[in-house]
Amino acid sequence: MRIAIDKDVCIGAGQCALTAPNVFTQDDEGFSQLLPGREDGGGDPLVREAARSCPVGAITVSENAGPQGSEDAPADLRTLPRT
Repeated sequence: MRIAIDKDVCIGAGQCALTAPNVFTQDDEGFSQLLPGREDGGGDPLVREAARSCPVGAITVSENAGPQGSEDAPADLRTLPRT
């Protein structure tokens, strides 16, 4: 599983952190971020519910697509920093 947070869409509602606090947190500005080491969801069953709870759809959850670990989500959604 791969989790992507679109930092340009996130509004800092915090629903992800409330729903799956073992995977999501909020940075100093209140925007969503993944806890270190939880980029794959850490097996938390609430990850998909947390993505659905996002009021602006900033979180994408995808399964690994191939044997070499390629993901379904575009790379830019995984790596875009908030400016």
